[in-house]
Amino acid sequence: AECQYPSRVYPPSHAKEMIATAAATAARAVGTRTAPAVVGAVRSFWADVPMAPKDPILGISEMFLADTHPDKMNLGVGAYRDDNAKPVVLDCVREAEARIAGKSFMEYLPTNGNKEFVQHSIKLAFGEDSKDVANGTIAAIQTLSGTGSCRLMADFMHRFAPGAKVYIPVPTWSNHHQIWKDAGCEERLFRYYKPETRGLDFEGLMSDIENAEEGSFFLLHACAHNPTGVDPTLEQWRAMSVAMKKRRLFPFFDMAYQGFASGDCERDAAAIRIFVEDGHKVGCSQSFAKNMGLYGQRIGCFSIMCEDAEEAQRVESQMKLLARPMYSNPPLHGAAIVATILGDPSLKQRWYGEVKGMADRIIDMRKRLRAELEASGSTLSWNHVTDQIGMFCFSGMTGEQVDKLRTDHHIYMTRNGRISMAGVTSSTVARLAKAIHEVTK
Repeated sequence: AECQYPSRVYPPSHAKEMIATAAATAARAVGTRTAPAVVGAVRSFWADVPMAPKDPILGISEMFLADTHPDKMNLGVGAYRDDNAKPVVLDCVREAEARIAGKSFMEYLPTNGNKEFVQHSIKLAFGEDSKDVANGTIAAIQTLSGTGSCRLMADFMHRFAPGAKVYIPVPTWSNHHQIWKDAGCEERLFRYYKPETRGLDFEGLMSDIENAEEGSFFLLHACAHNPTGVDPTLEQWRAMSVAMKKRRLFPFFDMAYQGFASGDCERDAAAIRIFVEDGHKVGCSQSFAKNMGLYGQRIGCFSIMCEDAEEAQRVESQMKLLARPMYSNPPLHGAAIVATILGDPSLKQRWYGEVKGMADRIIDMRKRLRAELEASGSTLSWNHVTDQIGMFCFSGMTGEQVDKLRTDHHIYMTRNGRISMAGVTSSTVARLAKAIHEVTK
């Protein structure tokens, strides 16, 4: 066999010489390193590796599990629960599983994943009647959920837009910072949340867009902003689109909650559609963890709009090249579930109904929590509880107040005051409101 390199092909004899030379060079390089001082036993290679900081969510879960109080509440984890605080598997998912069981082999998917899944995913994001989807001008591959999509975007940006800055909202999902940092991208921040109003800092946001470096990338939450639950209005999205186009900024949408925010998949994709109508070529990360309850399946899609089909083929080829050494190929089972649901009209309608049911329960808990807080005698404004949308409520509580909720009332959440509304139930909402009133009055 011949030994192939990117620009040359070497016959076997030359390959052996190259390997021997490389081995000798490596041996010399190792030999010139200064070895660590050893006293007694041989020193571990990893002796200087420090302990990583604990993930705040995991820390909350550990404290919750150690608490023996019978009425303890965990409002830190971002996973949906029913009104009995139990995990949910959607009926449409169970039906899809039954249909695909025993119907296919367990072979590897190609690096770009399940093609049917990818096509259904981009139609969900860009619209069933999208000309860009129909014309093949969107490069897209299956990924390891939303995290994997974001990481591929960060790596793609670092490789093909070297030197470009990524602007990330304050605040955002904490993992966003690490994803772009680990990919070697230079980060900038833009204003988003206004603590005084517990709403959108639209003036600050627009100012930061207008003063951003041309050619930069902007990370945008398509709907149900995490952790604040604060989304721009349609008019504000339109203004942002115009300003970003004027500054030649690239919009990248992280869409982890389509359908889960308002209960309407079309409404939750409105921001993307507005930017596309304005002529932007956007990037998009999709996750099916929340809206289909496929948390552990790690199913996502990464897409970039291109000028034409030929460009899309080139871009997609590079997406695959990035994914190949990272994880080789994506999961099989979850993608088949999503493709089955989105590819069958009856199952798709059932899913629409079930995702709306999840969204409606969270919306109802928001209304009830606000009502209970206002009835508790609190003199504070709690309008933001119902003004915000999606899984999380950014309560406005301080870290010290959150600590008191934990120590005095056995209620657990992140210290930034983020409440996972998916963990609030009809039987616990009154107690939660009373506890919040006690620590905030």
